[in-house]
Amino acid sequence: MSEIFTKSRARNVFYGGSLFFVVVFVALTAQSHRYIVKTSTAGAPITEEIKLGKEVWERHSCINCHTLHGEGAYFAPEVGNVMTRWGVIEDPEMAYEVLKGWMEAQPSGIEGRRQMPHFEITEEEMRGLAEFLRWADQTNTQNWPPNDAG
Repeated sequence: MSEIFTKSRARNVFYGGSLFFVVVFVALTAQSHRYIVKTSTAGAPITEEIKLGKEVWERHSCINCHTLHGEGAYFAPEVGNVMTRWGVIEDPEMAYEVLKGWMEAQPSGIEGRRQMPHFEITEEEMRGLAEFLRWADQTNTQNWPPNDAG
């Protein structure tokens, strides 16, 4: 004879299965939290200057032309490692000066060539943007995107 699945047995299976999956979910959440905390990709703490730089980056929609760690448009160069490519990653003042000089040299005015718009950026915003790009450059991207070119 076949055994009948009673209401009581069905309820026990439902509650037992639910409890099992809740325990599994909590265990995986705890394990993920420990892993994420241990393997932070941040290369430097986020400062107010870095936050300002990110706001400048977003306000001027820089990602519409540039990529940052492979995300964004491919119209202009990748800037996730620009400070390393320019050799100014260790020196905040030099990073500011080089970025400022580069942006002031834009646009080129050569017809038919890609050109960067001229943005009215204050000195404080330019320093913030330089710090944001230095911070992004120090982020552990696990070698992504592969970008050796300038």
